[in-house]
Amino acid sequence: MGQTVPCDFIGFVQSQHDLCIDDEALSSHDELMANFFAQPDALANGKAADEVRAEGVSEDLVIHRTFHGNRPSSSILLPRLTAYAAGQLLSIYEHRTAVQGFIWDINSFDQWGVELGKKLAIDVKEHLLDARSDPENRPVDTGSPATSRILNYYVDNSRACEEIQSTNPFTSITRKTHREHCPPASSDLGGNSGKLS
Repeated sequence: MGQTVPCDFIGFVQSQHDLCIDDEALSSHDELMANFFAQPDALANGKAADEVRAEGVSEDLVIHRTFHGNRPSSSILLPRLTAYAAGQLLSIYEHRTAVQGFIWDINSFDQWGVELGKKLAIDVKEHLLDARSDPENRPVDTGSPATSRILNYYVDNSRACEEIQSTNPFTSITRKTHREHCPPASSDLGGNSGKLS
């Protein structure tokens, strides 16, 4: 199936919402963690055709139930999913990316894909500037329905925020001034309605 790609399994000792059903020996979190511990073994060891045949599987299904082992993986087990633990995970992946760049003598954080993103961001900023400077330029049409939809949501809700007085506002400081800022009152992107407004 192509090149072998290592994968990471991330698990947590304590569940945030563990479900224990009556007469069940294991909780839902225990069931999930059983798979967390078993899957790396499956990738490492695989299953030979002889083992599959020994289970009584018909010969035409043996090829489908057989897979090679020797697939690399890492298991990361953290105490609980918290903001601190999420930060640790982010730092692991950022560090891994940086070290790989050092080894391969490339700048991991300034590649051509990033350049494309920067170029596209210039176009989005122009649409955003048009929408902010003249309300007649709304709804914004970027040429991409998904981008247009979320950008219009952003423009509508961030604009409305200036008019709402919150009892507990956050302070946002810009280069030239500051203003009171509050999060949008609603975060509904329209669900499955398919509207681009």
